[in-house]
Amino acid sequence: MTKLPLPLEAAVRAAKAAGEVILPYFRTSLQVETKADQSPVTAADRAAEQMIVDTLRSQFPDYGFLGEEFGEQVGTTDARWIIDPIDGTKNFIRGIPYFATLLALEEAGAITHGVIYAPVEQTLFYAAKGFGAFTNDHRPLAVSSIDEISQAMLVHGGLDILRQGGYWDGFTRLIDATARQRGFGDYFAHTFVFRGQAEVMVEADVKPWDLAPLKIIAEEAGGQFTDFTGQSTIYGGNAIVSNRHVHAEVLRLLGSVAGSS
Repeated sequence: MTKLPLPLEAAVRAAKAAGEVILPYFRTSLQVETKADQSPVTAADRAAEQMIVDTLRSQFPDYGFLGEEFGEQVGTTDARWIIDPIDGTKNFIRGIPYFATLLALEEAGAITHGVIYAPVEQTLFYAAKGFGAFTNDHRPLAVSSIDEISQAMLVHGGLDILRQGGYWDGFTRLIDATARQRGFGDYFAHTFVFRGQAEVMVEADVKPWDLAPLKIIAEEAGGQFTDFTGQSTIYGGNAIVSNRHVHAEVLRLLGSVAGSS
């Protein structure tokens, strides 16, 4: 593999270490707890996040952490690691192999490095600002060149979440405008845009750790990442990842104000 920037190399190593923690739990009799936000959690989620923190803290002792399971751990610099130990926990619980560890580095409020590692398939996606975006064996990622929404493939997360969030009218306009639609959800859906296999992914009711590495990977692959209002942020609670060419039209169809119809 080509020499990676130090934080990216460390993040890849930490994500793979988390995968080694997670896999022995997969397709076993798991004890599932329900968190305050009604999302599920297992021992695998917590053990994987702890592995990531321990691995990265030894190399970056001054950095903070923001993780789905253990919350925020403040560091002494303006850099912090953002962690989702298992993105797609419901898939994981049901024995579906499409789940991944998501890990990103945020520096002075900007996402600069990102890693996605799906341990069952051993699929890796990674990017750093100005370095590019890649998948296994350092194969470059690149979004498609399709620039007409009528030719675009749309992927999406949960339909009930879009409906309950007040985005249904805008979403149906987007369905009518695009050539094809598929529902995959979680990190997996975004990878179709990274690879140039789809032009847009929309997702609602998401947290920063669900989105952080997706942002830098999409951007370094030539795409665009915003929330539904057009802001380039992982803190908006929703996200559009596109090939950039159709992004303005997606925003127009969804409606420029989050939750509008």
